[in-house]
Amino acid sequence: MTPLSLDSAELLAIEALSWLVRNDELLPVFLGATGASASDLRQSAKDPEFLASVLDFLLMDDAWIAEFCQSADYRFDFPMRARAALPGGTQVNWT
Repeated sequence: MTPLSLDSAELLAIEALSWLVRNDELLPVFLGATGASASDLRQSAKDPEFLASVLDFLLMDDAWIAEFCQSADYRFDFPMRARAALPGGTQVNWT
């Protein structure tokens, strides 16, 4: 799995956030999970760590990823590759 550039990863995460904001069922779940308010989203969209949390949230459920990727015409592995490029995205090898 090849990570994306930071700029490409941030762009994808902003697209995912935009998709999430338009999802009336999933947005409240995201806000509850992150503690963010609807008014925090615009300012937080500039923060790479917050953008990473958007992708972390979506990656919790294959159906969410599939829905987002289908809506944006992305391959299903694209969000995971983007997540790897954002802060905290490197895989930890515990052995």
